[in-house]
This record gives sequence, C-alpha cells and structure tokens, in this order.
Amino acid sequence: MYKGQTITVIMPCLNEEQGVEQVLTRMPEFVDQVLVVDNGSTDQTSEVARRFGAQVIREDARGYGRSYKTGFAAACGDIIITLDGDHSYPPDAISYLLEAFIHLRVDFLNASRFPVRDGSAMSFKHWVGNLILSLAMSVLYLTWVRDSQSGMWVFHRSILSKMTLESDGMAFSEEIKIEALKLNRHRFAELSILYSSRLGEIKLNPWRDGLYNLWFLLKKRFS
Repeated sequence: MYKGQTITVIMPCLNEEQGVEQVLTRMPEFVDQVLVVDNGSTDQTSEVARRFGAQVIREDARGYGRSYKTGFAAACGDIIITLDGDHSYPPDAISYLLEAFIHLRVDFLNASRFPVRDGSAMSFKHWVGNLILSLAMSVLYLTWVRDSQSGMWVFHRSILSKMTLESDGMAFSEEIKIEALKLNRHRFAELSILYSSRLGEIKLNPWRDGLYNLWFLLKKRFS
C-alpha cells in the first residue's frame, strides 16, 4: 500500500525468464499485487515469476493488448502500474512515478523513454519510428505526447470502466493513452524515465508493427 492506496503491478511476458527475475527482485515492498501475464511462454517465465512472489496468469491467446486485458480483469489495486518483463523499464522508478502521480492529481501518467540516455537501449530505426508515431498521435488528438508507444503507465483502475479498448496487439499501448486523453486531457501527464536495453529476444517487428500502429491511430481517430 502506498499512502493509503493499494497498488497492482502488471507485466505481460512472453519468454522473459531472463528479465522477469531482475524486475521482480527490484519490485518495491509496498506493491500489494504483482501480476505476471504469461502469454504462451515456452521457457521458464512462469516458474521464475512464481518463485519470486508474483501471481501468474496464463493467457494463451497471443497479443500485447490481450495480455493486458487479462491482467486488468484480475487487478485488485486502486492504482495500476504496468511495465514489461524484459527489464527495459526500471522498477526503481515506481516510487518516483507514484509520488508524481499523486502530486499532479492526474488519472493517467505515462512514463516517457525520451530522451533516451542509454545509447544501446533503442536503435536509430526504433527511435525514428517512435518519433513519427508520437507526432502523429499528438497532431490527431491535439495534445503533445512525447512517447505514444511507452509500455510503463500509472493510472487509477477506476478509469478502465470508462474506456473502449479494442486492440489485442501492440497498438494497445497507444490506444489506452488515447482513451485517457479522451476522458480528460488535463488529467494526463508524462514523466521521463531511464530506459535500458532489454534482456532476452526481441519480439517487436518495427516495420510491421510501426505501420499497423500508424494505421490504427488513423482508424481510431476517424472511425
């Protein structure tokens, strides 16, 4: 519990046995519930997560968004925090983000990876792709969003019931931010974090996922 509010951390994982241990050993003690959503791993992800105290939920229907929807359904905390199981997002930043979340009195806080301070954490191709998608989202929704593709967020669980979340794939990351902006753009904020190199295999296909996410932005805005 943090300042009277219960905290749930959700991590979608697919073959992240290397990273999930590093994340869980650095999880703050005040976190009440840690949910690891195993999205069909063929390695020891689930076993490692349980060994380090996480509640594991198996979701065999593949998809980043699908994993999060499964995790949201099982979340009990007043505040939900998300991050990936590959150790690229810093568990050490959770306290800092929560303090800012409460101080700023927002409903949704996005952890921006920019500026990228670790040169090995993001390739130039990924950096350009993220810039294009963030600019597109900012123009379409008339609000500056520095990192539309970030996977680390802090938000009140109560706002989920007011959101229309359709994507089961990688576009879920931008969609949940769009829904938060639509609810109340004045209660949306961003703070920078230290983004690191991931552990384990890379799942992202930059061309396929980037083009699909751009198409999804346009579809979400004009449909």
